[in-house]
Amino acid sequence: MTTTVLRTADELHARVRTGRRAVVMTMGALHEGHATLIRTAREIAGDGEVVVTVFVNPLQFGAGEDLDRYPRTLDADVKIAGLAGADAVFAPAVDEVYPGGEPQVRISAGPMGGRLEGSTRPGHFDGMLTVVAKLLHLTRPDVALFGQKDAQQLALIRRMVRDLNFGVEIVGVPTVREADGLALSSRNRYLSATERRTALALSQALFAGSDRHAAQEALRARAREVPATHARAEALSAIGESRAAADTHAVAKAAPGGPAAVRAAARLILDDAARLNPPLALDYLALVDPSDFTEIPDDHTGEAVLAVAARVGTTRLIDNIPLTFGAAS
Repeated sequence: MTTTVLRTADELHARVRTGRRAVVMTMGALHEGHATLIRTAREIAGDGEVVVTVFVNPLQFGAGEDLDRYPRTLDADVKIAGLAGADAVFAPAVDEVYPGGEPQVRISAGPMGGRLEGSTRPGHFDGMLTVVAKLLHLTRPDVALFGQKDAQQLALIRRMVRDLNFGVEIVGVPTVREADGLALSSRNRYLSATERRTALALSQALFAGSDRHAAQEALRARAREVPATHARAEALSAIGESRAAADTHAVAKAAPGGPAAVRAAARLILDDAARLNPPLALDYLALVDPSDFTEIPDDHTGEAVLAVAARVGTTRLIDNIPLTFGAAS
């Protein structure tokens, strides 16, 4: 497939459109995670068109962040995008996206934009939403795809599209991981070999929390299926299932507290990683409602996101995993 590189909105708008246009927005430095997004976009677009944007957005970098050293690898990006199924790469200059300089009118991320990533990186989500809104207008897609690794970003984009009536479908694509569990990120290339070993604690903590959650949910399901009565326990014991009876009885009598146990399991891994050399410096560990990214209560049922952010050396990494808490009865 020949992938066309476009530098201006006029060039993009001049293309003849047939079928659906699917857009994947990136800041370049493409990797297998991006390629997965593009392949998914290709499946959705069918005989239509897949456009990949490559734009390092200065509005979403704060003071002291890595705007200047953020990797720019356009030639390699075009090759990866083409192999994954992109028809065009839209790689505008800063003055094409912001022709009047930094925009005076911007999208506000609202209360959700001040939580977790927003509290650590003030203004980041305002800048992100502003450029996403502009790129949606410039590329005019039917569907836009974003990775679930940036879960808070995805939630905010969905909220913006809903609240401001953008006529586009937003699709989230599951996080792609390397064989050792580390979530793919353009910033992984900054890690030394020893830093990378420490960085594995992020995914290990999430998996520990997920495993604890799965065990709790399984016990609760068994408790609901097997009434924890004295007579039932005696009957189970008579056929060699006394331990199962004890488990179900204990779960039935226990206070919910599932989210607290999930947090605790993840925290143990992160606390250990803080003592490694080099150490992991935790920014946050949170178990949140994906609708607004507030911490979930102990009696929460439904979807949740276990999210973590930390620094290893000079590199800041984020990761998350979705969970679903079932009804307690």
